[in-house]
Amino acid sequence: MKQVIQDVRTGITAVKEIPDPVVGPGQVLVAEIASAISAGTERYVVDLARKSLLGKARQRPADVKRVLQKMQQEGVMATLTQVSAKLNEPMPLGYSAAGIVLECGAGVEEFKPGDRVAIAAPHAGVAAVGRNLCAAIPDGVTFQQAAYTSIAAIGLQGIRLAHLGLGDSVLVIGLGLIGQMCVCMLKAQGCRVFGTDSDPARLEQAKSLGADMVATGAPLQAVKDFSNSFGVDAVILTAATDSNEPIEFAADACRPKGRIVLVGVVGLNIPRAPFFLKELEFTVSSSLGPGRSDPQYEEKGIDYPIGHARWTAQRNMMAVLDLMAAGKLPVEKLTTHSYPIDRASQAYDLIFARTEPFLGVVIEYGDPQPPRRVVRLATASAPASSGKLGVSMIGAGNFVRLVMLPSLNKMSAIEWRGICTAKGISAEAAGNRFGFQFASTTIDEIWKDSGTNAVFIGTRHNLHAELVIAGLRAGKNVFVEKPLCITEEQLAEIDACVAELGPRCPILAVGFNRRFSIGVEKIKSFTGSVSPLNVAYRFTPGPIPKTHWTQDIEVGGGRIVGEACHAIDACVALTGSVPVKVYAESVAMTGGLDMTDDHVVITMRHANGAVSSISYQAAGDRGFPPERIEVFGGNRTATLDNWKEGQLWSGGNCKKFDGAMDKGHQAGFSSFLAACRKGGAWPISWEELRAVTWASLAAVKSLRTGAPVSAS
Repeated sequence: MKQVIQDVRTGITAVKEIPDPVVGPGQVLVAEIASAISAGTERYVVDLARKSLLGKARQRPADVKRVLQKMQQEGVMATLTQVSAKLNEPMPLGYSAAGIVLECGAGVEEFKPGDRVAIAAPHAGVAAVGRNLCAAIPDGVTFQQAAYTSIAAIGLQGIRLAHLGLGDSVLVIGLGLIGQMCVCMLKAQGCRVFGTDSDPARLEQAKSLGADMVATGAPLQAVKDFSNSFGVDAVILTAATDSNEPIEFAADACRPKGRIVLVGVVGLNIPRAPFFLKELEFTVSSSLGPGRSDPQYEEKGIDYPIGHARWTAQRNMMAVLDLMAAGKLPVEKLTTHSYPIDRASQAYDLIFARTEPFLGVVIEYGDPQPPRRVVRLATASAPASSGKLGVSMIGAGNFVRLVMLPSLNKMSAIEWRGICTAKGISAEAAGNRFGFQFASTTIDEIWKDSGTNAVFIGTRHNLHAELVIAGLRAGKNVFVEKPLCITEEQLAEIDACVAELGPRCPILAVGFNRRFSIGVEKIKSFTGSVSPLNVAYRFTPGPIPKTHWTQDIEVGGGRIVGEACHAIDACVALTGSVPVKVYAESVAMTGGLDMTDDHVVITMRHANGAVSSISYQAAGDRGFPPERIEVFGGNRTATLDNWKEGQLWSGGNCKKFDGAMDKGHQAGFSSFLAACRKGGAWPISWEELRAVTWASLAAVKSLRTGAPVSAS
């Protein structure tokens, strides 16, 4: 399929050939027929991408602060590598489209293949979208009209937040695409509407759509006359400007206790005097409505009960479509330009350069095409020479793009084969950047590729177990980023698979990289055969919102399973023994939405009598050094601070060593690839891989039961 992509590094807006996405549970797969460009929002994205690196930094100072902090913690070169990878991340444009349902995922019953639907999705030939961001198109509404649904729903949500009724007077500041739609919807609601804009043509357009009065600039006296000298009941701000004038004008134009709703983007130096004297209400509208940006709503398809949220994002979309069907929202009158998908970049040139007047810009895709889930890449590397190892990648999330691919790409003895992701856009971008042979959205292409000897898995955690088993059964050597799995049942299934394959089992490695670091290797060498040891590992990674997928037990497994497992494995490597008993306690918290499982202390008894304790604390300051290891035993002490500096104490003397900011990624990858070439022992034995995974799951179980968990 073709998709509109914004290159953040170069500023180029292009149409690229992307593998068609696959439908997931709770999703609907839609062949887009038309999509509408939200000129204000999308122009901002394009404008930012086209700025120089310095210009981007000036516009995103919070990001610059995070980069500087990362440099202090991880070093300049590692940070610059990750920043470079982030700039290479493709950005899909658009969020408002309409098309035909091709396929429905598990759990979707309200839509069927062949249905005409409006969706909140990017400009692409095919989109996989959550069921709650999809609405049926009524008879009589064309695809070109329905393409405006998501954009119109944004305006409708702003109107709802203004709490308007029949006869209320409303000022709409900014008569761009959303402003014009607001005029129509306000009139349909029985409001009296005054519209302002700097463009006379837009004023005339608003008047033709029913606006009672229009004027340029900030005509305060005209607005007062319009509202019988009281001031308007509400102001809908749909302008896009850095100026503070719109908010000042809105405050002056409102009656006492009036309401101002920001839908667009304006200067927000709110003047205290009029807000204080009139007790004005100010609200920023959040996109399409309740549910937008909520993973439970968008990704899992969990709707809000109508008694608690009458107008969700989806229900706003449905209301907009009903207005179109009734002829009360004639969006077809707003379309000034249309482009076939092949020429979509010209639409953005028009919006960015403003070479001629425009309002509604529609992209058209033609008839649905047969699915194409594999794309051969133009930048594919030459066929492998003898001795090169064929490597494929499943997943292209942050860790894969920022750490895994840059590290692996330094190894000359591999040949990139296929890269697979669910949506395809990241697969195509990473595939072209690193020279993969093909990009795909179907994993079967990886398993059946005869040139693939080793597969790296970097998906969300809930998919790891299934992919590991499938890869091993397909005869591929597998490296899965931690964790190995997220449930005891999955661990048992992998264990059974390894046992069943026996000597025929390909190599399995897990991304427990800390044990391969320079610092851990030096401490192991220093402590030698001393046993048992006492290990203390402090891990303070910083907070992650509860809504993040890693905090979802069903998807990420939580942070103990998904990240504290690093510390558990490092303790196993340092003590030279697997854990046999685990006890964990977290802080107590009543009320609120904060997590407690990531404020935890884990104590482990090892088979050889060693004891290790892990303090995993996500409540600290992000600027604090996140990791420290202390090892005691045999009249020796060793420490390692944040992978930078280590100390080895013996006989009253201290020897310092440089940890080189090394967390062991490169060495871990190298050990796996070497084992794939030569065979022999796995980089980490199955006994230890299984025990580390069991211990992380046992820590969570201990938190729930309040009791220690012993290995059976």
